[in-house]
Amino acid sequence: MTFLFTIAAFVVALGLLIVFHEFGHYLVARWCGVKVLRFSIGFGHPLMRKQVGKDQTEWVIAAFPLGGYVKMLDEREGTVALEELPRSFNRQPVLQRFAIVAAGPVANFLLAIVLYWLLFMLGINAMKPVLGPVAPATPAAFAGLEKGDTLRRIEGEPVETWQDARWLLLSHAVERSPALAVEVTDIHGQTGLRRLDLSNIQADDLDGEFLKKIGLSSYQPEVKPVISQVIPDSAGSRAGLRPGDEILAVNGLKISLWQDLVQQVRDRPESPVMLEIRRDGAVIDKEVVPDSVTENGEKIGKIGIAPRIDSDEIEKLLIEVRYPLGTAFAKAINKTWETSKFTLQMFGKMLAGEVSWKNVSGPITIADYAGKSAQMGLSPYLGFLALISVSLGVLNLLPIPVLDGGHLMYYVIEIVKGSPLSAKAMEIGQQVGMALLFALMAFAIYNDINRLIPG
Repeated sequence: MTFLFTIAAFVVALGLLIVFHEFGHYLVARWCGVKVLRFSIGFGHPLMRKQVGKDQTEWVIAAFPLGGYVKMLDEREGTVALEELPRSFNRQPVLQRFAIVAAGPVANFLLAIVLYWLLFMLGINAMKPVLGPVAPATPAAFAGLEKGDTLRRIEGEPVETWQDARWLLLSHAVERSPALAVEVTDIHGQTGLRRLDLSNIQADDLDGEFLKKIGLSSYQPEVKPVISQVIPDSAGSRAGLRPGDEILAVNGLKISLWQDLVQQVRDRPESPVMLEIRRDGAVIDKEVVPDSVTENGEKIGKIGIAPRIDSDEIEKLLIEVRYPLGTAFAKAINKTWETSKFTLQMFGKMLAGEVSWKNVSGPITIADYAGKSAQMGLSPYLGFLALISVSLGVLNLLPIPVLDGGHLMYYVIEIVKGSPLSAKAMEIGQQVGMALLFALMAFAIYNDINRLIPG
């Protein structure tokens, strides 16, 4: 069921993003008087097709869904009747051709603004930016940050949730800021300014666990090692663990917190672990062999049990952030702009070798995130869609032939030199662009597989 849910969430996301992108091209082409022959979602063999309108535009859903296209009347692709020459794409002024091609990425940015707008109006349930234990000998420790500090501002930008903090810290970590201004309120209610040095952050540090490299983690309430739930057919279930069991020791090591149990289990995938348990007043021993799962490219152990949590403690750490219509719209525009800028910045640093190419994700990882965000609820899924829409918009604007950005590059050259590039030059460009695009896709899929199968 989880797999099917993930596939459904991925298909909905992909379909929405492709339709908006291609509809941008379609709409502006029609406004410019260009005849559209086909609007296709996907490539390859058509699974469904229907001709609509006076131009009998063919609307198609094709077999290979990773993309789409709008086919316009064009003399370079076939014979055009004399009376329809004015409606041919290649006969349009260069600025109109530029507008038609740019409309696809612009549609993705507009979709992202709408999605962020909805997200900010509906509200976001998130963790407050309260710090957990600060790892010693890390940039956070040297800055004087401590457990229980609440982050208020980073370089003057307000921080309301842990997600805000993570985003701002990542943005500045890419720049390797030497003295990042971090305003905090400590456990005594005193507000102070800390200077966080990120100048030694390396390219490989900017992965999913980069906050640990800085020394930061979100605050977690102290949870006693008492089981509230055992997942069926898990390692814990097979070992005979039950709700209500209190874990006293792991391999002879006494523990008092759930986090201690988690760490011991994580470090021992597929290795026997001896648990000392208090059950109904009696102390018994149970051997459990943690299942091995992969997270962020690392094999860890899990036994499929959940703790008994004090809901009041959790409520104290949660915050709902929502904004009125106008404020939400302004924040949506700003969020789209900042995300676009950061995405382009990351790509530039990858090309320069300053950021690891491990950060490039392919369809498998995107599908996984689609499923996970959809399972978490509407707001996380909207945020995921907005982020992917921005990424698609930025990717298509890169000056790579075969992408929209490559065509825009041709039109800029045409404007500057006063005439189009030669057919030969454009053909070579197409071949180079296809090679680059396939190389990027192959690398992204390689990263996906590497995340699933470490080493």
